[in-house]
Amino acid sequence: MSIISKYLLKLHLVPFVFAMSACTSILLLNQIAKRLPDLLGKGLPVMVIVEVFALSVPFLVAMTLPMAVLVTVLYAVSRLAAENEITALQAGGVSLGRLARPLLGAGLVMTAVAFLFSDQVLPRSNHRLRTLLTDINRTKPTFALEEQVINEVQRNRFFLRANQIDQATYALRDVTIYDLTNQTRRRTIYADSGWLAFDSAQTDLYLTLYDGMMHESSRTDRRQFQVMNFRQKVIRVEGIGGNFSRSVNDQFKGDREMRVCEMDSVIVAARTQQDFAERRAAGIELNSLRGLVGLASVPVDTVGPALQGQWYCRALRSMANWLVPAAEAQTGRTQNPRTEAVFEHLNEPGRVAYATGAAPPRIAAAKVLRDRARSAEIRAANYLVEVHKKYAIAAASIVFVIVALPIAILFPRAGIGLVISVSLGAFAIYYVGLIGGESLGNQLIVSPFWAMWTPNFVFTAIGLLGLYHVRTRATQRSRRWTSWFGSTPKVPRAVSTSRSPLPSG
Repeated sequence: MSIISKYLLKLHLVPFVFAMSACTSILLLNQIAKRLPDLLGKGLPVMVIVEVFALSVPFLVAMTLPMAVLVTVLYAVSRLAAENEITALQAGGVSLGRLARPLLGAGLVMTAVAFLFSDQVLPRSNHRLRTLLTDINRTKPTFALEEQVINEVQRNRFFLRANQIDQATYALRDVTIYDLTNQTRRRTIYADSGWLAFDSAQTDLYLTLYDGMMHESSRTDRRQFQVMNFRQKVIRVEGIGGNFSRSVNDQFKGDREMRVCEMDSVIVAARTQQDFAERRAAGIELNSLRGLVGLASVPVDTVGPALQGQWYCRALRSMANWLVPAAEAQTGRTQNPRTEAVFEHLNEPGRVAYATGAAPPRIAAAKVLRDRARSAEIRAANYLVEVHKKYAIAAASIVFVIVALPIAILFPRAGIGLVISVSLGAFAIYYVGLIGGESLGNQLIVSPFWAMWTPNFVFTAIGLLGLYHVRTRATQRSRRWTSWFGSTPKVPRAVSTSRSPLPSG
């Protein structure tokens, strides 16, 4: 590594550490301000509260790493330009490409580090954080009840709303309860007043309601509806739990709690199901048409080409098999996962009928299969959007290097104001683009690739145009800012300094 490269990288080190720490600290303080009151109100141990915020840090780091790269390059390069060091280097024969080479190399390294962090560390921390918050939400829910808000007392089963809640006595006024605990019936209860309390074991919640009515309806038959008035009614909600307890084994994972290869397996299975459903639906429609004209049904080929995962996951699996050859034999899988994914929704007679083409042609069945194919396509797109998001956010590190270089060189005297304004504007536009692209990709309006990578392509194009402008036009400090609009500075006319000879004598 040359002296110039070492000097440039060393100049960026301290600003990067400061920017990374500052951005992460600001976002962490925002998280603390939002969550701390609810956590303190539940009487949790101090270490549990600390763990909540510690598990929030990896997500913040994944977001602030590209931000810190942009702030660092803007600050360090603008300082070099303001102190005429870039002018001196260019006067010594060092080109702009030679100056940008170490910064682009460092940006590439930060991209690799950011991707590995978001793929290996972030999903595990998100899973632990989600599990911990779920356990906390089960702890003393009365402290978390809010007035004039539908509060989820028991997850997806019991909801409560009250216009007034006395946190000291737990007295309620104008109460509405939505009870979904029964799988076949739904209850909605209205009461003028009431109060709630835990039992002695702090595990079950009792609600005593006064002067109200209960509406009960069937989930299967909409014609069944019952209304009952009461003067006093006691409702018991079991398994609430008054004390904090950790979940022993929570295997459920959302898309943000999975690594890339885990999501890749889901994508392959979903696409396999989509392919099978589309092939079978096409076969049913074909045999229906053949039946209309009196032709015999033909067997339908429902097995398409085997789908392969991403190269990154294939490389990891190959490396794992090379390092631990016996790991594959210990999994205990004897059936092809593709076959399981294809036929998982069919019973045994149905599998035989579909495989032989002997199932009766039914247009309604074809529509059901088309719907299943659409659902599988949406599921694959949702996970594929999350995969491309990991790649795109990681690649933002090198993209922001390309964007920051020409801006810092063109406006060297703007100072810290330039750093703050450009950084905030770039972050806002970039992350709004990611959020909008994620929504479009999940709805299949745009492909997942373009949904997540469009902000990177746009910012890269802007940065390359800026670098082209810097390279093709003079960038020294003495150049007037009017050169940005294409005007040429006026050159003063030379003044002759020669004098006429003096007369002799």
